[in-house]
Formats: sequence, C-alpha cells, structure tokens
Amino acid sequence: MKHHKTIFVVLISILLGFSSMAVAKEGNWKKGRIYYKMVCSECHLEKAGGKISPSEKTKAEWLDYFEKNIHGPQDAPTKYTASYFVSKEYRESIKNTNRAAKKMLKVPEDQLLEDVKAFLVHTAKDSDQPSRCE
Repeated sequence: MKHHKTIFVVLISILLGFSSMAVAKEGNWKKGRIYYKMVCSECHLEKAGGKISPSEKTKAEWLDYFEKNIHGPQDAPTKYTASYFVSKEYRESIKNTNRAAKKMLKVPEDQLLEDVKAFLVHTAKDSDQPSRCE
C-alpha cells in the first residue's frame, strides 16, 4: 500500500511539473503588453510612421507572423527577424532610452517572445478583447 502511495505522489509531482512548464511556455500576455506598448509601439511611432494596433490582425495572422519570423514589409530590401526585437542584444542597445527594455534585460528571449505573442493573440481582431494602441 505504501508503495502505491509513493508512486501516486511521484506521478502527481511529475504531472504538476509538466503543467507548470506548459504554462510558462504559453507566455504572460500582461507582461507582453508592457513590452509591446513601451518598446514595440514606441519604436514604430518614431521609426515606422505609426503604431501597429494588435487588432489590425487576426489570431491566425499574428501566429503566422511569428512563425515566419520576418519583421517589416515582405518586399523591404533589409529584413529583420521578429525575434531580434526581443533579443538581449536589442534590449541592450536601447536600454538607455527605454525603461521597459532596461527592466526586462534579464528575461530570457524565448520567454519574452512568448509573452509578446500571447498579448497580440489575446488582443487580436478576432479575440474576445480586441485592443487598439492608445
């Protein structure tokens, strides 16, 4: 009986571990919102002629954007990866002029990318809570 109880406890611990890993990989849309509004929107306002609203695209379009990992117009001569703009290298380059980039320097790149993706999908055109940049 004790052996079964031990196995049960171990299995539950493993399952809880996997479920917490899955949640971490999903991204935190609230953290993504902070980065998107304070870093992405500010850069687009200064350098690209205006902010891009999360509700300009559907969930599928945002997921496709991240899957392709190309930032900017498809016909642009110079292309950047979307993931570059959450990289530690990029955050280091703007930390003196952007508080959010400075504050989030220690956040792993893949986690920050998942956070931003979660925000954009959470507030996409076809989501329950479409959002515009204000």
